[in-house]
Amino acid sequence: MQWVRAVELLRDERRPGVLVTVALVRGHAPRGAGAKMVVATDATWGSVGGGNLEETAVTRARALLGSPASAPEQLTVGLTDKARTDHGRQCCGGEVTLLLEPLPVVPAVAVFGVGHVGLELARILARHDLDLHLVDSRADQLSPERLACLDDAEARVVVHHSPVPELALGSVPTGTHVLVMTHDHAEDFAVCDAALRCGHLGSIGLIGSAAKWTRFRTGLLVEGHDEATVARIECPIGDPADGDKTPPSIALGAATALVRRFVADRDRVDG
Repeated sequence: MQWVRAVELLRDERRPGVLVTVALVRGHAPRGAGAKMVVATDATWGSVGGGNLEETAVTRARALLGSPASAPEQLTVGLTDKARTDHGRQCCGGEVTLLLEPLPVVPAVAVFGVGHVGLELARILARHDLDLHLVDSRADQLSPERLACLDDAEARVVVHHSPVPELALGSVPTGTHVLVMTHDHAEDFAVCDAALRCGHLGSIGLIGSAAKWTRFRTGLLVEGHDEATVARIECPIGDPADGDKTPPSIALGAATALVRRFVADRDRVDG
């Protein structure tokens, strides 16, 4: 498997890894500059030269996976009979500098309802390195023409046209943050109810007023959810303090709150 496909596989499976690249070669070495290998906790793909060099790289990469460090680092390995490591000697006669780049698990967000606010939110979130799931029961809201503004997205965008939107919850990865803002309050309620029954999701946010939340909260309790479970839903989303109810402002507030959550999640993992 090529290293690019290995990186994609780890992202799909939401597993961390480390990309190891031969950055600099002095003298003789098994592989030239640019050779790459991907390291996960239980597998490797590609090669930076085999032998002592590669074992040293794998050991250090897996140490990075088990530590809070997230910044790239360099590792220089001598390939002479005098340069012994824990994995022996490699007598090519040169020296190799490796670049180890952590590949973290990126955040995932699912936006249910790609109307005025949903599309504005998608435009903002698409500028971040994350997996962005867009779900709507209306096919026209997900047309290529309407979503063309996301064509240059840094995020990986996955579109779900789902006549029963809550069914899409089964297709999003573990830890996905859910934002509910469909065109129909009945759809909103169904998604909220289903989301609370899922054990694999991150935060759940609902667009709406205090009156809407009062009705939803009562309805969710009637459906059998307890108080603590219902309290997982944040409503309203974003920061309503500025009083600006235009779609761009609502989307900006929701995106800001999400990015802060991403940072908090990362810090919790790193700590």
